[in-house]
Amino acid sequence: MSFVDLHCHSTASDGTLPPAEVVRLARESGLSALALTDHDTVGGIAEAQAEALSLGIDFLAGIEISAEFPHPGTLHILGYGVDPRSQELGSLMRTLLEGRDNRNPKIVEKLRALGVAITMAEVEHEARADTADLKNKPIGRPHIAAILVRKGYVSSIKQAFDKYLAPGGLAYFDKERLTPRQAIERIAQAGGVAVLAHPVQLRTGNDAQLERVVKDLVDLGLEGIEVIHSDHDESTVDKYTHLADRFGLLKTGGSDFHGSNKKDIQLGRAAGRRIPRDYFDALRDRLNKLHTTASAAG
Repeated sequence: MSFVDLHCHSTASDGTLPPAEVVRLARESGLSALALTDHDTVGGIAEAQAEALSLGIDFLAGIEISAEFPHPGTLHILGYGVDPRSQELGSLMRTLLEGRDNRNPKIVEKLRALGVAITMAEVEHEARADTADLKNKPIGRPHIAAILVRKGYVSSIKQAFDKYLAPGGLAYFDKERLTPRQAIERIAQAGGVAVLAHPVQLRTGNDAQLERVVKDLVDLGLEGIEVIHSDHDESTVDKYTHLADRFGLLKTGGSDFHGSNKKDIQLGRAAGRRIPRDYFDALRDRLNKLHTTASAAG
């Protein structure tokens, strides 16, 4: 049986490995397929796709988008099979990057008011350390967190988020987000399939609330649920599998690998589970049918 990883990040967003190295690690980890799903950008897709082709690993272009959702939960939508050259996706990325760009100085200002010695120039330098293409790279809280660790204000990236940067943190400032409808529509316009990422992070109060959220998203065009994830224990995997079956949704899975930014997460493994190849094949089949239908209609 072969295995895959359908949720991972590179230096194109907030991972610590360049896109090609993520693909090489996938090969070394014995994976047969990979989807790169950087936050708010497809900037790493071309590099990863070329490396996957050279190594004989099946590959899907992906993106992860944050959407509006009531506190304390978070809603992320994964887009699979998107066309990185799509005008709709380009417009989406510009909107999302502008949201981050507007937020970052406000976080830095809050930190400085708390006595933390940090500047926006340092944050940009931190992001530039792994790429010169700042124009298309999300600069955000992980880069700020890395500076806080390096300067000794906190002992880890997790502590930086818990104390300062996560919702409820001393320096937290939210960014503008798309509505769920906008996120799902933009993914569809770019030729992709929309999948609910790590539903456990919705933090719904009970199963009935979770089902209502999923039904609302399905009505907007959601086509899948991330069943296996590093934050999902065995009982939640079973719950989301049942939910996917109930609504006729694709099942996906991924580690949410970020390199050394999430040291306890290994590529291709999610809370001790591996992601079966069947998930990738079903997703690719859905995309092939979608593209065939679009070609016939066009």
